[in-house]
Amino acid sequence: MLYIIIAVLIFGILVATHELGHFATAKLLGVKVNEFAVGMGPALFKREKGETLYSLRALPIGGFCALEGDDDDSPDPRAFGRAAWWKKIIILCAGAAMNFITGVVIMAILYAPAQGFRAEVYGGPLEGYGTESCGLLRGDRFLSVDGHRVLVYGDARFYLDRAGETIDFVVDRDGERVRLENVHLPYQERTDAEGNFTRLRGLSMAYIVEPANWLSKLGCAWNTAVNFVRVVWISLGDLVTGAVGLRDMSGPVGIVNMMGEVGSQAPTLADAMWNLGYLAALFAVNLAVMNLLPLPALDGGRVFFLLLNSLLYGLFRKEISPKYEGYVHLAGLAALMCLMLAVTLSDVGKLFGR
Repeated sequence: MLYIIIAVLIFGILVATHELGHFATAKLLGVKVNEFAVGMGPALFKREKGETLYSLRALPIGGFCALEGDDDDSPDPRAFGRAAWWKKIIILCAGAAMNFITGVVIMAILYAPAQGFRAEVYGGPLEGYGTESCGLLRGDRFLSVDGHRVLVYGDARFYLDRAGETIDFVVDRDGERVRLENVHLPYQERTDAEGNFTRLRGLSMAYIVEPANWLSKLGCAWNTAVNFVRVVWISLGDLVTGAVGLRDMSGPVGIVNMMGEVGSQAPTLADAMWNLGYLAALFAVNLAVMNLLPLPALDGGRVFFLLLNSLLYGLFRKEISPKYEGYVHLAGLAALMCLMLAVTLSDVGKLFGR
């Protein structure tokens, strides 16, 4: 129960951080903010400072930033709807940017005690697979696999597993950058002496440990956050192609339950906190990417309409009516709510083993 409570708080903080991004940039760019709230539901504390009401609310499940003229055609010259288009885009994107930065900061905190970081290297050919002449030499450090940069430990194996039969490598060999193109490494199926079935490419992976300093820790934190972005995009691609389905998706219920399980299964409290922090960073970046998708009702959808209207005005001196844009966002919000309901029901079904 403790870890579930912590997970709920983390989820709420990530949403509140997103709204903080909108709030800070709106203030910076001179757009009027009517209220900034941490939490949802009934207000526990309110204080008005200047033109903005600050509130702390009962339910720790997010927050909101109420901009003047965000939902109506306010006559206030400092209303969001009357701001320059570039200011609107910055304010809309700031929430996702804040989530990404939050992910980087969390990972930097988690990596702070690190004495070194693992880096994947080629461990040599597996016997019987005929990969001795693949061009790789034992100890080659993987820099890129199948066109994907190796950012963190595990990337080389991940992209090797997803690649086709022909793969391009970029490796560091004794300080020299070496490119190997069109290396033929098909999966080969084997059954060992004990009858166990294997499907391997005939390569073994090893690793080296590189000493850590404050610069490498910050670099690794940044690379981890960037890698999270790639993982989210790959997951979205798998969803579109049908490689994964609704049962593989998780909403707030599934995320909180997963974080609770990860925390409770950790051998020590320190391990639990590290694992929860790692998941929090992943979900922060996930929230950033998802919110910038050009879909109605999301910040990315609103940015899309701003750019589209700018293009239309530049070409034809016409823009899409705010009324029709509102209809599109309303339909998108309804579809998003239906999807969230379906995912939530799926999450609940998983909890009861259905």
